[in-house]
Amino acid sequence: MTLDQLRVFVAVAQREHITRAAEALNMTQSAVSAAVSSLEREYGTKFFHRIGRGIVLTEGGRLFFDEARAILARVEATHLAMREFVGLARGRLGIMASHTIASYLLPGLLVDFRRAYPGVHLAVSVGNSEHVKSAILDGTIELGFTEGPQSDVADPELAFEIVAHDPLALIVAPQHPWAAVTRLTAPELARGQWVVREDGSGTRASFFNILDEFGISRQKIEIAIELPSNHAVLAAVAAGAGPAILSGRVCQAAITAGTIVRIPVALRPRAFYAVQHMDRYRSRAVAAFLEIIRNHAVDAAAVPEPSAKTQVAMPRSRTAHKRGSARKIGKILR
Repeated sequence: MTLDQLRVFVAVAQREHITRAAEALNMTQSAVSAAVSSLEREYGTKFFHRIGRGIVLTEGGRLFFDEARAILARVEATHLAMREFVGLARGRLGIMASHTIASYLLPGLLVDFRRAYPGVHLAVSVGNSEHVKSAILDGTIELGFTEGPQSDVADPELAFEIVAHDPLALIVAPQHPWAAVTRLTAPELARGQWVVREDGSGTRASFFNILDEFGISRQKIEIAIELPSNHAVLAAVAAGAGPAILSGRVCQAAITAGTIVRIPVALRPRAFYAVQHMDRYRSRAVAAFLEIIRNHAVDAAAVPEPSAKTQVAMPRSRTAHKRGSARKIGKILR
């Protein structure tokens, strides 16, 4: 097994196509096929099912793919460390961020970094918070950005640093009954038919964390639609599917346009985190990027809080434990 063979295998596995992998690697199809066949002979198993003109990974192929990517990521990290050691102003910084952070926090910071360090290539990918953590853990990226309550993003192998806070907004369509109310009870919130992000999303975790603070059981919530992006959630809410809780940064343009209404309830902001592996080498590029973030007043761009507030009230018949939850809500609605 050689590193070149691993690179060929990963290219084929990512594209599920010999020809496309050969084009990406600037190799002949026969050379690519030979490299894959050599690995299959070495390990005595098939890595791909041949289906018509396409190929898909076998179970053994999926296992080998994960290990091969981790090996190649470690090799790249070693190359980066040595390039920095000898003082070359070159390199590559792999970043993965959640959808909200990638769209609304990072772009300006990436431009600033590029201006300061033009020799460093930035490779940015997008995934939900769970994808970010997995990519850090398996070594495919150096630096990640995720969101949500600390309890939902924490991992003993990862180091987290708060780099910004994100205002959250409760939104509905203009014709929704909640759009004109001045008082909502926790049971009314519990009866909502909610539009939410997918499992693993920091926005979804923040939504359920807010319900917990309102004393609303997650098991009592009806999820009308589950969607894989913020913009899909916005579109569904505007079409009347139900309420949602999203980043205020994500909602602001639609609120200004009048396609959705922000119910003026002050929700506790969530944190944006920079994520690194606890034990792996931390490059100068990562340190430089984090320094740029720290030197920016990223929270200054927060969406303005609504001028009026809709009261969220708990029923008087709650138990002492529930009254404690009501006190929590009072703090949130400061």
